[in-house]
Amino acid sequence: MIPTHGAPPKDVHPNDIPLVPQPQEPFLPASSKSRLQRIVNLFPPGQFLRYLCVGGFNTIFGYSTAAGLLYLLSHYVPPRYAYLTAPAASVLSTPLNITVAYFGYKILVFKTRGNYLVEWLRTFAVYGSGMIPGLLALSAVTRFFQSALHLQHAAGYLALALIQGLTTIYSFVGHKKFSFKPAKTAPSPPIA
Repeated sequence: MIPTHGAPPKDVHPNDIPLVPQPQEPFLPASSKSRLQRIVNLFPPGQFLRYLCVGGFNTIFGYSTAAGLLYLLSHYVPPRYAYLTAPAASVLSTPLNITVAYFGYKILVFKTRGNYLVEWLRTFAVYGSGMIPGLLALSAVTRFFQSALHLQHAAGYLALALIQGLTTIYSFVGHKKFSFKPAKTAPSPPIA
């Protein structure tokens, strides 16, 4: 029984309407809400967490292979062309890095079966579509770090890390929507 001010005590019943207003959703225009919901739906928590874990490994692996090649190239390329060694190292290490990433995503993240060649080629397409802008940015960022930080060889390493980090979100959406997109199944006929 809950006492009320001046009124006789009343039994609380589960069907009674609460006196405290229920919280309402924050005001969002319908078009913004649907766009926001579509963006949120792109990142299912379990799948995106697995993607980040596999992507973390891929980033370390990819950075290591590119940095190893950058180290080798820096011994053979004249210092005046040092800004080109980072993009060259990135291009040369890419096929191996994409293949390793493909198997991690296929087996651990998107968990698809079959379609190995098609999905592998699509994975190259997703990475390839981000590679051209990334390479252009990589050269520019390397030159910026060289001039701003006055570091000749370290600038390439810093630029590689920055550009690889920025491709994470882009590649997740590309792989989810294109590389490992589930095959459309025909709707089952209605049961009469």
